Amino acid sequence: MNATVSFLGDMLQTISERGRRLLALGPRDADGDDMEALCDTLLSSRGEASGMALARDILERWQGYDAAARRTFMRMLLERFGPQTKLVEKAIEAYRSMPGPKALHDLHKAAEPRRQELIRRLNLAPDGTAMLVRMRETLLALKRAEPDLEPVDSDFAHLFGSWFNRGFLMLKPINWSTPADILEKIIRYEAVHHIGGWDELRRRLAPEDRRCFAFFHPQLVDDPLVFVEVALTREMPAGISELLREDRATIRPAAATTAVFYSISNCQAGLRGISFGNFLIKQVVEDLRRELPGLQNFVTLSPVPGFAEWLAEERRAEASSLLTEADRDRLALLDRPGWETQADTVAEIRPAITAAAAWYFLKARGGDGRVVDPVARFHLGNGARLERINFPGDNAPGALRQAHGLMVNYLYKLDDIETNHEAFIGRGEVVAAAAIRRLVPAERATAGAARREAAGKTRADEEASS
Repeated sequence: MNATVSFLGDMLQTISERGRRLLALGPRDADGDDMEALCDTLLSSRGEASGMALARDILERWQGYDAAARRTFMRMLLERFGPQTKLVEKAIEAYRSMPGPKALHDLHKAAEPRRQELIRRLNLAPDGTAMLVRMRETLLALKRAEPDLEPVDSDFAHLFGSWFNRGFLMLKPINWSTPADILEKIIRYEAVHHIGGWDELRRRLAPEDRRCFAFFHPQLVDDPLVFVEVALTREMPAGISELLREDRATIRPAAATTAVFYSISNCQAGLRGISFGNFLIKQVVEDLRRELPGLQNFVTLSPVPGFAEWLAEERRAEASSLLTEADRDRLALLDRPGWETQADTVAEIRPAITAAAAWYFLKARGGDGRVVDPVARFHLGNGARLERINFPGDNAPGALRQAHGLMVNYLYKLDDIETNHEAFIGRGEVVAAAAIRRLVPAERATAGAARREAAGKTRADEEASS
C-alpha cells in the first residue's frame, strides 16, 4: 500500500513539475493581488498539468506567508470567492419561470461559492490534502477573533466531510513494531493521558492485554487522524492508575471480560468537527469481538473536561438549587492544596461532588440546550449509557484542574446502542444507570426546573419591557 501511494505521489510530482515548466512558474514573492490572480487562473484552468502546477504554486506561497498574509488570504476567500451574485439571481429567475429538476440543479450550482471549487483544485497539488488540513487549522484560529469567516470554514468542513468519510479511512493496529515515525506521533498527539516517553509508550503497547488502533487516510499515510487506546481487563475500572501503573499485573487476553477505551485522541487540529471517533469505536468493538469472543463488556474510562469550571460557577452562585450549605462546606475542601492526597478529605468531599456530577450530566444544559460536557455528548450520541461516576479517578494535574479528578464510565451495550442513540439525539434524554439517577434527589430536580423556569420568565419580562 505504501509503495503504491509513494508511486502515485511521485507521478503527481512529475506532472506538477512539467506543468510548472509549461507555465514558466517558479517560487517567487506575491502580494495579495497576485495571489488572487493565481486563484482566478486556477479556477479557469482546463489542463491537468497546468492546474496541478498552479495549485502547487499557490500552496507553496501560502506556506511561506506570515500570520498577517494568511489572514489576508482568508479574507480574500471570504470576500472575492463567494457565490457570483448575478449568476444566482439569474438562476433564481429561471427557476421561478420554469421550476423543475434542471432549474433547481442550475440554481444549486450557481449558489455554490467559488472557493469550494478553488479548494477542490488546490487539492490536486502533491500533498495538497495535508496542506489544506493545515490551512484550515490556521482558519480555525483566525475564526475565534473574526467569526464572520464562518462561511469559509463551512466550505472547508463541507469538503473535508466528503474527503474524510468512513469509506476512505483505513483502520490499523498500532503496536510496538509499528514504524517509529508513527509511534513518535502517538506520543505527541496523546491528548488525554500524557505519554512521558518511549518506556511509557511501550507499557501501553507491548503487553498482551493492551491494544491500540488508529484511522489513517490514503493522502496522510503516515499521520493518524484519530487513535484509541484499549485495556483488556476482568472488570470495569474506577481509575486510570489501575490501567497505567508500572507494577500492574498483566492478564491473558483470553481471560479478559471487558475492553476499556481509556483514551481517544484526535490528531489533526485542522479536522476539528469532522467526526471519526464514533466510527473508530464501533469498528474496534467489531474487531475485538472477532479476536476475543469472550469479551462481554465494552466500556470507557473517560475524563470530564468541563466539570470543574461548571461546579465553580454553581459554588459562586448566591442561591443554588443544587448545593446545600453542607455541600458548599464540603466542596470548599477542594480549595485546599493537596486535598487529593488525604483519604479522609476525599471521603468527605465524595457525596457532594458525585451528586453534583450526576446533576451536571443529567440536568445541566448549555445555552443551546445541549448537554454541557463535550465528552458526554460524544459517547451518548454514539449510543453509550452513562454507567458510573468515579471520584477520584485521575489525580494528574490536568485532571484535577479540569474535573477535580472526576472520571466516568460509559457502557457500550451492543443491543441498546441504537435505542440509546435515538433517545439522546431525538429527545435529548441522557440514558444513565439507576445508581446515577438516584444521586439527584427529586426535590432538587424540581427546584432546578423551577429556577430555570423563573430565569426564563425574567428574561421574557425584560425583553417585553425593552
